[in-house]
Amino acid sequence: MYVDISKSQGKYTRYLLRESYRDKGKVKHRTVANISQCSEEEIEAIRLALKHKKDLTELASLDKDISLRQGLSVGAVWLVYDMARQLGITNALGSSRQGKLALWQVIARVIDQGSRLSAVRLAGSHAGCDILGLTSFNEDDLYKNLDWLCKKQSVVENRLFKTMHSEEQPGLFLYDVTSSYLEGTQNELAAFGYNRDGKKGKRQIVIGLLCNEGGKPLSIEVFAGNTQDPKTLASQIDKVAKRFGGSEVTFVGDRGMIKTHQVEDLLEHGFHYITAITKPQIESLLAKGVIQMGLFDQELAEAVSDDGIRYVLRRNPVRAQEIHKSRQSKLASLNKEVEKQNEYLAEHPGAHVDVALRKIDERCKKLRLSKWATSSASGRNIILTIDKDAQQEETKLDGCYVLKTDLAKDTMNKEMVHARYKDLALVEWAFRTSKTVELEMRPVHVRLADRTRGHAFIVMLAYLIVQELAQRWHNIELTVGEGLKELTTLCATEMVVNGRPCCNKIPEPRPMVRKLLAAAKVRLPEALPCSGIRVATRKKLVDQRKPF
Repeated sequence: MYVDISKSQGKYTRYLLRESYRDKGKVKHRTVANISQCSEEEIEAIRLALKHKKDLTELASLDKDISLRQGLSVGAVWLVYDMARQLGITNALGSSRQGKLALWQVIARVIDQGSRLSAVRLAGSHAGCDILGLTSFNEDDLYKNLDWLCKKQSVVENRLFKTMHSEEQPGLFLYDVTSSYLEGTQNELAAFGYNRDGKKGKRQIVIGLLCNEGGKPLSIEVFAGNTQDPKTLASQIDKVAKRFGGSEVTFVGDRGMIKTHQVEDLLEHGFHYITAITKPQIESLLAKGVIQMGLFDQELAEAVSDDGIRYVLRRNPVRAQEIHKSRQSKLASLNKEVEKQNEYLAEHPGAHVDVALRKIDERCKKLRLSKWATSSASGRNIILTIDKDAQQEETKLDGCYVLKTDLAKDTMNKEMVHARYKDLALVEWAFRTSKTVELEMRPVHVRLADRTRGHAFIVMLAYLIVQELAQRWHNIELTVGEGLKELTTLCATEMVVNGRPCCNKIPEPRPMVRKLLAAAKVRLPEALPCSGIRVATRKKLVDQRKPF
């Protein structure tokens, strides 16, 4: 006789009291009773009684052989694991050892960002091996896992795409590009380019993120640091056409992304586009009469060119005020420079006026005020002259922007076009979260191109989980990071029998932990297996520390 335990999709655990018997030489089983309604203590008592049924006197002294001790942290790792399962990430990565190692890297990235070395150390304090069914590993295994992940990236992305869009293919894709600077110089993709992080003298990599219309990442790609934004779009068009199977597809990108050549590529594949145009292009349309300044006075206006291209116009009053304040600040800075040079000329009779004029002109060009602000000398005094007409001309497009699309009006009205372009903010939020807030894509900590791409893919998968948690915890007064820290305080209770770990019992969580789990729609198991596996890094901190 024995206790048979069965779990149904991690939601319900069934306990049956069963016995084995032989019938015509075959071993068969029959159910004596369903004991699922019994408490955990009663079930454990039955199991112990059956284990010692030949000599029940052993139970009298058994308490001396059983001890309880604090186990590994289980709250955060189980929640992230279950979220990965709900989102289809677990199935997409597969059940192989490499797939489980990749899943641990994703979980580690969500819980506590860092290098592969720190991910191994994290497994030493969290029940990752027991939950994922992993055997021991070290940092070298995780580095090799990045190589595997890079090779399998398209396969994993395709599986995730099918999970997200099992019923209907998306008709709109959001795409944007960012850069991430590197601290070292040995990364194979490192190069000097347009640095969005404002880090002068730093090599960088360029990262393109393709999302669906809801802002959920579908694919991430890493390019060399000197790759121009428009040159990254061709591979995304090819990706959507061949892998994501879109027919009536619309790409949404900013004014630096979708240019003339990229528009031709999109039209060649039968795709559509929504983008913005530059200020010189707006001025050109005004000169040709395609659009008029009066249209910007409306809440949202639209104009159509002779070739059928639609232009959606709007003036953002908040942005216009910001530009006005910035221009006034620059003018005040220039006036201060003029006063400074005049004081210097007055105090130093030997100083040259043309040198002071050159400094002011350089300052004026740097502040981009030279179209309507000029300096001249009257004796040894410098005068700043403002061309009011030129200044008025400069300010007429403050806060104005124009969107461009080839979509027909009956397909998408101007309000929808405007709303879809604003959805690019979802991609920008993804970059902000991935680079600096919760996930810390940098520092990269790897040098090889494949491992850099694998690292970026890990961050993308982790972002899917963080994004979903942010939505589910929207009404809780905690950030995602704070919520995960709260969950790390939930540790298992390890039951030790005769000096050997038996199982990890999950204690009753505190109210806040219960609230976080309930909001995330995650249910904790009653117990976890206790494999006793402990991971350790090859590199030892003690050996690296300098003696005091």
